[in-house]
Amino acid sequence: MNSSYSSYVLETFVTLLLVCVVAVVVLYGARRFGIGRARGPIELVGQLPLDARRAIYLVRVGAQVIVVGASEAGLARLGEVADSALPKEEKTNGTPFKDVLARLRGAPPKLTVPEPEEPSAAAAKDPPNDGESS
Repeated sequence: MNSSYSSYVLETFVTLLLVCVVAVVVLYGARRFGIGRARGPIELVGQLPLDARRAIYLVRVGAQVIVVGASEAGLARLGEVADSALPKEEKTNGTPFKDVLARLRGAPPKLTVPEPEEPSAAAAKDPPNDGESS
């Protein structure tokens, strides 16, 4: 009876592993072929979550910016905003995950200091003259 139970547990783990491998392959293939990405002249400009199930979205379609409300009942067009009325936002990569994790752990994030620039080759060959002649 014990070998029957262990073979059942082994079969369950192998099946679970196989399902996970298939899921990873499908997700990788979908991302590789661009499934789920926006195509054409449409862009999500901004969003404002109101609560867990309601939000307001700004959607740019060509030169128009449409205000869309989302709720349990579905999507509703709320109006339009002139594209020139929106501030031009800078593209950023967001907060690095290591900084978010450090904040959650209570440690201050490490500041990144830019690397010092190397002096040019001409400056390296001709050191500054301190008033001494050789």
